[in-house]
Amino acid sequence: MLTTLHTSYTDTRADDLAWALGREPLPALAALDLALQDVKVQLRLLGASHQVILEQGDSSCSETVACIAGSSTPLPLGVAKRVGDWEYEFAARVETMSSGSFAGRAQELLALVSDHPNGLAGIFPGSPHAFTALLVQRQEGQVHWRTWHAYPQEGQLVATRTRVGARLPAPQPA
Repeated sequence: MLTTLHTSYTDTRADDLAWALGREPLPALAALDLALQDVKVQLRLLGASHQVILEQGDSSCSETVACIAGSSTPLPLGVAKRVGDWEYEFAARVETMSSGSFAGRAQELLALVSDHPNGLAGIFPGSPHAFTALLVQRQEGQVHWRTWHAYPQEGQLVATRTRVGARLPAPQPA
């Protein structure tokens, strides 16, 4: 699903992004609710980037990557944590490209996500290449999602990937 976000473009630098786990739902400009077998997933586009909320039974997990006022947790390169009964893994990278390469990559990603039944992309006013996009899938009992945050004025694309799955029992000695 592709939408135009009717808001000012607030997180205009990749360096302004922060990461948070476990936040309450923030006001969303667009959302997509999905059921991936027994897991409910909500993809949320914020005025300041994205939030993903998972629910399964009594367990829940929320990831926020956005400009978060007062946040002291910058965007990490990687995180591995336990969240309730789940194992959570997050990774992020920032790519810097020439304006021509950036425009081509932006069009490619927007086409991929907007045509996918489990994808949500929002274009911010001011540039057709200023966007946030999310794509989620379930594989082998785990939920995976990828996100892209585009900053055309800097030629930067922030890409994240997350995996959430059931905690595996510790191996027992033989």
